[in-house]
Amino acid sequence: MSQQVGARDTVANNFGSLRLLFAVLVILSHAPELVDGNRSREWLTQAFGTMSLGEIAVDGFFLVSGYLITASYRAKRSFSDYLMRRVVRIYPAFVVASLVCIAVVAPLGGGDVAAASLPETLLRLSLLLMPVVPGAFEGLPYPLLNGAMWTIPCEFGCYLLLGLVGTARALRRRRRYLVLLAGLGGLLALRWLYLPVGAPGDGLGSLSEMIRLTFVFCCGGAFRLFGDRITYTGRGAGLAALLLLPLMFSRPLAEPAFAILGGYLVFWFAFAVRPNALSRGTARIDPSYGLYLYAWPVQNLLVARMPGISPWMVAALALAAAIPLGILSWTLIEKPFLLRRPGAYGAGDRVAGDALAGEPALSP
Repeated sequence: MSQQVGARDTVANNFGSLRLLFAVLVILSHAPELVDGNRSREWLTQAFGTMSLGEIAVDGFFLVSGYLITASYRAKRSFSDYLMRRVVRIYPAFVVASLVCIAVVAPLGGGDVAAASLPETLLRLSLLLMPVVPGAFEGLPYPLLNGAMWTIPCEFGCYLLLGLVGTARALRRRRRYLVLLAGLGGLLALRWLYLPVGAPGDGLGSLSEMIRLTFVFCCGGAFRLFGDRITYTGRGAGLAALLLLPLMFSRPLAEPAFAILGGYLVFWFAFAVRPNALSRGTARIDPSYGLYLYAWPVQNLLVARMPGISPWMVAALALAAAIPLGILSWTLIEKPFLLRRPGAYGAGDRVAGDALAGEPALSP
């Protein structure tokens, strides 16, 4: 089955099941490291020695987001309209999840909520930074209240960059966009030479990951901008997979290869494969953002409260707890805010999934 992709943002697709798959992969990838800090047991790391399942999932989120948000920007009424859509999609669920982490998760994880700084907390909420409570999860391999949130400011930064690119008319002049993408590719190469790789953290580590994720996001945008020249076929998907497989063994080449060849596979599945029941269901209820936001604190609570628990039990129990939380987040927070804004459910938002990103700083 083949399909030529142009402006298909409102037709049936498999973005819903892709988003849930990526969220589940993040949970599976985190489980071994959150238990004892040992990444070597993670499945994809064992297979290739380069990218983890979590990194693949993060890149998948940013590819899809780049595609959808580029479509959303091109359909905007004004820049302020575009920016408000992005704020409404990102902030409400993030703020609520952060407050839940501070008020509920931190005390259960040994944190001292009274010692948390209110000005710092408000600043972190406004900048989309992960919440911090002194003492929370102290002694665990990753004593972060919600480490998965580190990618959310990266995501919003990509939204702002796209706005600047659109203002420079690069979204309507594709050669300019290719120059931008080539420049980001050059920065990605320099990153391997001069910056820490796979370690978000602070400072240079955060800059390093921002370069990676911005490149992937813009690759997703390129699939949207050049959609009229791309045909998604089963044969093309097979060729992309064959080319991608050997490149996944090379640390410098695995990430750009997945952004391009893996991007083709992602959008082939989204558009050329018949929409499945899960994708049709997420058109009405989309728990993926909430699943992503709540999985980390649930996993770390399990590790803290159940010493000796196996990684796969952590993953299974976290899924069982975080999926209902994701449904509640969509039903009580995300959907009401999306419906409340003017022009709700524009082209880039009906297929949703533009607020996700996420694998925490789990470096080898």
